[in-house]
Amino acid sequence: MKGKTLVLATGLLVACALVGFAAAFGLAAKAGAGTTSPAQTTVPPTTSTEPPPTQPPIEPSPAPPTPAPIAFGVTVGGVRVGGLMPFRASKAVAKVYAQPLRLVVDEARSIELEPGALGARANVPKAIRRARVARPGAIVPLDVDVSQARVRRYVERLGDGVDREALDARIVLEGLKPRAVEAQVGRHLKRLAAGRSIRTALAVNRRAPIRLPFDLQKPKVRTAKLDEAIVIMRASNKLLFFDHAKYDRSFGVATGQSAYPTPLGDYEIVTLQRDPWWYPPPSPWAKDSQPVPPGPGNPLGTRWMGLSAPYVGIHGTPDAASIGYSASHGCIRMRIPDAEWLFQHVEVGTPVFIISR
Repeated sequence: MKGKTLVLATGLLVACALVGFAAAFGLAAKAGAGTTSPAQTTVPPTTSTEPPPTQPPIEPSPAPPTPAPIAFGVTVGGVRVGGLMPFRASKAVAKVYAQPLRLVVDEARSIELEPGALGARANVPKAIRRARVARPGAIVPLDVDVSQARVRRYVERLGDGVDREALDARIVLEGLKPRAVEAQVGRHLKRLAAGRSIRTALAVNRRAPIRLPFDLQKPKVRTAKLDEAIVIMRASNKLLFFDHAKYDRSFGVATGQSAYPTPLGDYEIVTLQRDPWWYPPPSPWAKDSQPVPPGPGNPLGTRWMGLSAPYVGIHGTPDAASIGYSASHGCIRMRIPDAEWLFQHVEVGTPVFIISR
């Protein structure tokens, strides 16, 4: 019994020893398989690829801030932009600045002047940048570039177009009919004052009408009363008489011959003489003549109505056969009864129009 027990114990010990040996052999085999001998070692290539450098992470750029509206009550160049977004404020200011200036010449005439015509430029972006950081109710100026030289040249051209001379009241002829024309006050544009007003309006963005300043020149004759008037038709040898601008009657006359034509133009009666003397005028045709006293042989008849044209007048003539022809030395001859009638109906200052018809 003891012998069997000893044999069994010995067998168990041997079995355990074998198992331990096998395990140790297996571990050694694994170690040998993972270890390469110097002869079997593969030499790596001399160039080696280094790993790329590590880039810092790219952070996303922040989103642009959302524009805020301009503070309430802010004005730019007089334009209310409070509560508006900047781009809308820019459009509002630019629109107002582009409006034309209105230059008032007189009650019947005005002129519109575009700012761009003078090269005026408003710096709207700069003003809006100021407005964005301005406090409520702030007044932001609008910087404007205005060329003084261009304004001066414009005002000179403007003055040439609106200046006018003073005109006396007068009687004019329209066709064959006299008409009274009122006096016209003369005016001369004040260039310096007008230029200063235009530059100021552009600089401060003001569009109120600008009344142009003038130096006024008063006419010498302010009224013209149309009572009587005479129209002499040279080619037709007729004299038309108008009473209070209305045709009254006509007379046959004799006018100047071709060598001494009756002058055309607008004149007036400057002298009235009954039973006049005739004095020879300084003209070659009368160089050997002597003065003639009043009487039947006087070439002026019984009445003389001298005109503002030198040595020319309306008078009677003893030579009634010359009426209807160009026969005189420049004067207007009438039959003696006709001249006496006309003499009674005219006065010094009566207008006389001599036309070619």
